[in-house]
Amino acid sequence: MLKYRYMILGIDEVGRGPWAGPLVVGAVVLGGAEIEGLTDSKKLTKKRRDVLDIEIREKAVGFGLGWVEASELDEIGLSTALVMATRRAVEQINVPYHEIIIDGTVNFLAGTSKGQYVTTLKKADLLIPSVSAASIIAKVARDNFMELQDEIYPGYGFSRHVGYGTAVHRAAIEELGVTPLHRLSFAPLKKYSNQVKDVVLEKPIPITTKMIGDSAEDVAAKYLIKNGHEILNRNWRTKYCEIDIVSKLDDIIYFTEVKYRKKPDQGGGLAAITKTKLRQMKFAAEYYALSNNISDTNMRLAAITVSGQPPNVELFIEA
Repeated sequence: MLKYRYMILGIDEVGRGPWAGPLVVGAVVLGGAEIEGLTDSKKLTKKRRDVLDIEIREKAVGFGLGWVEASELDEIGLSTALVMATRRAVEQINVPYHEIIIDGTVNFLAGTSKGQYVTTLKKADLLIPSVSAASIIAKVARDNFMELQDEIYPGYGFSRHVGYGTAVHRAAIEELGVTPLHRLSFAPLKKYSNQVKDVVLEKPIPITTKMIGDSAEDVAAKYLIKNGHEILNRNWRTKYCEIDIVSKLDDIIYFTEVKYRKKPDQGGGLAAITKTKLRQMKFAAEYYALSNNISDTNMRLAAITVSGQPPNVELFIEA
């Protein structure tokens, strides 16, 4: 007899109050996956959140992230931005579920076909595992994005306060002015509303896989797991070489290079696996085997191409 699972789509938001950066909503269907330590993301250390983020993405049957950038938020207001981010997150869920639980007291899906299935619950991120998971993946994705902004806007300390209105952040704004990341509709920043157009960037804000709530390697790892692989290592690095994903299927160890392109017609992907790259991959695999005292007789090189937003696996090939 098949075991019946009551499928809950958990939803939570991160980034409602910061002065800068995007608003992010997470949506997760765990589907019976048991993950130890799920709770409100704010109660976890960064290290623990990062570990759980990977486990959630690997084990959940469905997850999505909805982003609203600062400029959008300023234009439509925070309340509408919360609705928009929630709907964007839910649109990425393509697995069935029986109920939607949103952390808080507001049904952001009211007026849609899904609104009737929503239960709102205070402290749901402490009580409902799928909501806890949504809180964690949203927090990790947003924090990672804000860390990247330190390279583009040095001096603001975005990796430290991730956009919140700390004393350090306030001092940086007073000294350097505002950036396109800042929410000028928020009361403390309204006086700077005419400044942002004068900001000249050395390079544009990158549209990364982190920004859309998902990395190519996360998607590739989940693909391998669904096809029976056990993930041994992610982002294995030494000063000599690096490997995106090391996995095991039966008695074979796979060393997989992940290539991402935003659009399927952009080119790249497997074309980037040149003869030189293959030599580098072979060296890395041999070095991994040597470092871990394993035989090199059952090892294979592989590549996965990922494209789109949200990312999807296009092709898996053994080299």
